[in-house]
Amino acid sequence: MVMNSFPLQPVIMQIIPALGAGGAEQGCLDVAEELVNSGAQAIVVSNGGPRVHELARCGAVHIEMPVHSKNPLVMLQNIRRIRNLITRYNVNVVHARSRAPAWSAYQACKGTAAHFITTCHAPYNISGNLKQLYNSSIAKGERVIAISKYVAQYLQDHYQVNPEKIRLIPRGIALDRFHPTAVTPQRLITLAQEWRIPDGANVIILPGRITRWKGHHVLIEAVARLKRDDIFCVLIGSDQGRTKYREELENTIKEKHLEGQVRIVNHCNDMPAAYMLASIAVCPSTDPEGFGRIPVETQAMGRPIIAADHGGAQETIIRGETGWLVKPGSAEELAKAINEALALTPNQRSILATRAMAHIAQHFTREQMVDETLDVYAELLKGEMPGPHSTQKPFHIQTQNAAE
Repeated sequence: MVMNSFPLQPVIMQIIPALGAGGAEQGCLDVAEELVNSGAQAIVVSNGGPRVHELARCGAVHIEMPVHSKNPLVMLQNIRRIRNLITRYNVNVVHARSRAPAWSAYQACKGTAAHFITTCHAPYNISGNLKQLYNSSIAKGERVIAISKYVAQYLQDHYQVNPEKIRLIPRGIALDRFHPTAVTPQRLITLAQEWRIPDGANVIILPGRITRWKGHHVLIEAVARLKRDDIFCVLIGSDQGRTKYREELENTIKEKHLEGQVRIVNHCNDMPAAYMLASIAVCPSTDPEGFGRIPVETQAMGRPIIAADHGGAQETIIRGETGWLVKPGSAEELAKAINEALALTPNQRSILATRAMAHIAQHFTREQMVDETLDVYAELLKGEMPGPHSTQKPFHIQTQNAAE
């Protein structure tokens, strides 16, 4: 990280729709905190949210603006608003973390001295020329940060982004929080009581908002196929207004007589404790994840992970060593992997845990993600492409997986 090498205090403005739960939001907060620690001025523009107070705590500035809106009129108004902020605060770098704010910020930076970069968090659905045009805003940065090789390839395939502009920066997690030794026995007891976990049950968790592509129905079908009475599944996540799908899941649970084995909980305020309670975590997403935070957190906690074999999971899980990758949408393969994971001996689980924790500590930490992001800012402010000693290199597709 080289931010302190600048003669003047740089001003970095990140723009994100809102500051709620989620990996993109966490990354924004982590970068803002490190910018302040490095002597820069950190500004975050968003529509607000429950985590705004965290910015004040670390010394960053929050400015509320309706950058979450996809209304064309509001997006046009945001161009003027963002340009005014660039002028008022002498902003050096504008970093847009979503499509709608990227459109406004890209236009706002024109005619100013501010550099413009973006982060692409996922491969967006393309359902027509208009949607593709809207999505393309995320590819317009002087540098485009991709959170996985999968996302980087998407940017090249669909938006012809020059690989020299792409910077591959995977998400990172805070190992001081996601570590087995960080969870006290009392936290485990509290959560087990809250979830009413039966004594001696093998707990399977599926964290993720209640939406169809997250694959909750695949897990329910897999549990029904297993016909094991020692399994207790917890589906952790809000339906965010998708009540029809949640009702469908609840009906399926009843139809398959799994009321005593599958529970849906709206949220969990202590995910490290949830992982420690779990025998297995699963991510049976039917659509590819751009990165997938759950597999990384699960491995950091030393727990077995089973995920669908596509998207970012192929880059974060070492197949057969730190977890299982199964055919997307296949309840049969998921059931088989669950059986295999539950059959591990204590020694085998210990070996898996050691490998998984070391893998995450080497490749997916908060510190790595933050440092590499600040390196991109420094690269632009110095007006140069990365040299031979930089940690950041232009992205080129390789046929490696996480095990290599």
